[in-house]
Amino acid sequence: PSSDPLGVFTAGFTFIRAFGITVLLSLSSDSKGLYHCIPGCFHDVCLVRSIPAYQDPMAVERANLLNMAKLSIKGLIESALSFGRTLDSDYPPLQQFFVVMEHCLKHGLKVKKSFLGYNKSLWGPLELVEKLCPEAGEIAASVRDLPGLKTPLGRARAWLRLALMQKRLADYLRCLITRKDLLSEFYESSAVMLEEEGAVIVGLLVGLNVIDANLCVKGEDLDTQVSGRLFTHRTLRVEIAVCGDQFAFSATQGDVDVELNTYKQSRQGLDEMYNEARRQLREECQLRQDVENELVVQVSMKQEMEMAMKLLEKDIHEKQDTLIGLRHQLDEVKAINVEMYQKMQSSDDSLKQKNEMIARLEEKTNQITATMKQLEQRLQEAEKDRSQAEDGMRKFKQHFASKVDGVLKQITQREKQMLQIETDLKIEREWRQTLQNDLEKEQKTVLQLRTEAQQIIGLKKEFHRLQDENRQLKGVCEEQEKALEELGYKLSESKLKIEDIKEANKALQGGQVWLKDKDATHCKLCDKEFSISRRKHHCRNCGEIFCNACSDNELPLPASPKPVRVCDTCHALLLQRCSSTAT
Repeated sequence: PSSDPLGVFTAGFTFIRAFGITVLLSLSSDSKGLYHCIPGCFHDVCLVRSIPAYQDPMAVERANLLNMAKLSIKGLIESALSFGRTLDSDYPPLQQFFVVMEHCLKHGLKVKKSFLGYNKSLWGPLELVEKLCPEAGEIAASVRDLPGLKTPLGRARAWLRLALMQKRLADYLRCLITRKDLLSEFYESSAVMLEEEGAVIVGLLVGLNVIDANLCVKGEDLDTQVSGRLFTHRTLRVEIAVCGDQFAFSATQGDVDVELNTYKQSRQGLDEMYNEARRQLREECQLRQDVENELVVQVSMKQEMEMAMKLLEKDIHEKQDTLIGLRHQLDEVKAINVEMYQKMQSSDDSLKQKNEMIARLEEKTNQITATMKQLEQRLQEAEKDRSQAEDGMRKFKQHFASKVDGVLKQITQREKQMLQIETDLKIEREWRQTLQNDLEKEQKTVLQLRTEAQQIIGLKKEFHRLQDENRQLKGVCEEQEKALEELGYKLSESKLKIEDIKEANKALQGGQVWLKDKDATHCKLCDKEFSISRRKHHCRNCGEIFCNACSDNELPLPASPKPVRVCDTCHALLLQRCSSTAT
């Protein structure tokens, strides 16, 4: 239909014409199945296998789209590597790749109802990538900010181009196909993006990370459809041949005779030209043989260099494993030191608590001994009073025998006092006994505390022993750190050797040093940081990366007669060289 000029639909057949290759997507149901040979727009021909009537048409479409994607991605990688430069928007294999990806993303897309009618939009599922992968938010915001894009299809095409320039197209689509629950809102159950073919296509897209592309999204009209009809040199040659045949039939016999004489006269010159061309062909074959021999030598040298690099990388990996093991041992030693330090702190705290307890017990024992001394003094005073009373009673009996009644009364009183004193004395003895028992208990407690103090002294000795072990472990750690420093020095020497080998390899391969995009974050001249608005551009003369303002010059180079982009420094240098050669 007219809304999709990239596909040509006929009764019962569905085709895709993608810049040089036409593929049959599906067939109408018939009882036998057919073989179809479909010529493309260029010199390619695609043969579609026989499709039985009982096979699922959607499965056939998925298989054919997968084959188209494989062919397109493989052709783009091979042509880009042979081209050896940054790809632009006019590169035909790149245009073919974008058309194939658009058809893969459109396959099985559900029709959405809107105010303007029913439509299929690729921008809906691609917007999900921003939620699933936050790194894609930058290109999504850039696509929304582009003023020239008015349709969702144009935004989807711009998103594909920006993702390819970021070399993250495979990562973004991998995040998308893992969430089939979200994709089911936009695609049918048998769509490519929901089946295994989608995962295979996403895996093939990883190979595009080796391609450097510089696509101007602002200048392109991405909203309009790409024309599906392209004329080639072959069709022009066929039309010219048909016109020539008609003219030959209308010519007269006299003209034929004149042409025959002219042919005979020019036949001799053509033979001479043929002999000369044959001689040149032999010389070129000899030169090609020499170049192939030299190429074989270069390839063998390159293989030897690669083998040496692999050996060095293996050595580096082994040393890195050794470093990792030593670091693990160092971490274990540090953990042991921390544990010993914690034990030392806990033992110090317990020692302080026990010392405080011993001080309190000593104070209590001092108080008990003072109380016992006071009781002993009172007991001595009571015994003195008793002895005095007994002496007075004897004296009273001797001197005052006549006064028996009064003495008896006094005696009874004294006896009562004496009984009271005895009871007091018994109470004092019982109290002394209880104090002695308490003193024995306190002495037992003091003995226990002394044993605990001895245990603390043993813990101190154990702590000193652990400190000695800690010092030994620190010595071992210092030796291991020295070994790590020596290994780091050897590793740096190995890295320097690898860099020297890489530079020698580059020198053997010849050509200029083409700086990679990821190695440059600022312009080499103005030192401004690159971004989405300030793009990276390679100078075709020196291979360095500059911004557009510092590399907007074009000059023909020995490697390219067509004017190509050069930086301001190379532009001035080349102009000076041209002026000096002219003078």
